[in-house]
Parts: sequence; structure tokens; C-alpha cells
Amino acid sequence: MKIKAIIVEDSRLARNELRLLTKSYDVLEVVAEAENVDQALSLIEIHRPDLLFLDINMPGKSGFDLLEMLDDVPKVIFTTAYDQYAIKSFEYNAFDYLLKPIAQERFDKTMDKIIGVFEHERSSKTEKSLTSQIFVKDGDRCWMVKLGDLEMFEVEGNYTRVFFHENKVLIYKSLQKIIETLPSGDFFRANRQQVINVRKIKEISPWFSGNLKVIMENGNTVEISRRQASSFKEMLSL
Repeated sequence: MKIKAIIVEDSRLARNELRLLTKSYDVLEVVAEAENVDQALSLIEIHRPDLLFLDINMPGKSGFDLLEMLDDVPKVIFTTAYDQYAIKSFEYNAFDYLLKPIAQERFDKTMDKIIGVFEHERSSKTEKSLTSQIFVKDGDRCWMVKLGDLEMFEVEGNYTRVFFHENKVLIYKSLQKIIETLPSGDFFRANRQQVINVRKIKEISPWFSGNLKVIMENGNTVEISRRQASSFKEMLSL
């Protein structure tokens, strides 16, 4: 197993120190380094890393800004000299938060935990897919949400509304664009307007004209079109 990582840090000294800390871990491969958000965005597109070591306070755009620009968010370990960002970092569901200068012992504890997480996820392809995260923002509120926690997506004009827990948040992407990033076998296109997480289904019943009615865990009702009903039954071995 290899964990691909990118270091995003504006200080060359801090980048060197982080790279030195990672040398003790053969499983960790630092594939690139970036000194600002724009560089990082380009490198993330190229390398598709599993992990970011991400500084928060950088010239221009911040580490938080970078996460908001990503469609598929890797696991994140924030690295910063400022402890006032700690609470906000966990609003972004960061894996950990390391204060600079980073002590080897503190770094080792973080790495032991995250290596264990990657080993567990990679033991099951399905589990890994459902534990992948997306970034969701609604005004001043932000979430890093696991795919497995998403209940459904619904077209709203040119955009898509996503339902998770008690929230329903508008994402400025088309439903088709979102479908391309979802793990197959876990999400189903119920009709032209909605995609559902089959693991979040509470009840299925026959409906008019050969359609099916699905009630989701949070109480939302979704109608599966007659054209999709046979594929849906086959998918669930009904």
C-alpha cells in the first residue's frame, strides 16, 4: 500500500521539515509540493493524492479556500503555526491538526492513526468508495460529508440539491456531473430528477403505472419510473 501525499505550504523551510518527517514512513509517498493554492489545485488534478498536508494561512488564498475548490477532497492534515484555526479546521472534517513546529512524536501519532484508516478502507473497495468525502457549503456553513451519508440528489434548475442528515444544500453542479463521481452499485438514478443512495432506503412499494415508490430514511418519498423499475429490481435482486 502506498499513500500519495501532497504538501501545500508557502514556507520552503516548513516544506523541508515536513518532507523530513515523512521520510520515516515507506508507505507515505510525497508526490508533489506546492507553495500556494493555485499550484496545489493544479497538482491535485494531476496526482489525485490520498492525503494533503495543508497549511491554512497562506498569501492570497487560504487552505480553507483550496478545499472549497475541490470536487473530490482527499484526507486532510492541517499544519499551521496558529492554534486559533483549530476549531474551524474540524468543521471541514480534517483528519488532524498539527501545530508548527511539528514534533516527531506528535507526527508519528497522527501517521499511525491515518495509516490504520487507509489500511481499513482499502481492505474493501465498496467501503473505500462510501468513505470518500465531498465538500458541501451553504452560506457560512461547511461540511465534509462521506458519500455513504448522502441520502439523495435532486435537480434544481441547472444545479443539484443534496440531502444528508437533516440538511438539504444546493450544489452548483449538474446532476450528471455529480453522478460521474459516485460509486456504482450504491447510488441509483431513480428518475430524471433524482438519484438515491440505495443504502438509505427505508421502504419500497408498488406505485401507479408500474412505477415504484421509495421512502428514504429521512422520510423523503421518491418515485422510480417504470423505465427504471426493472433495473432497480435487478440491482437489489428483487
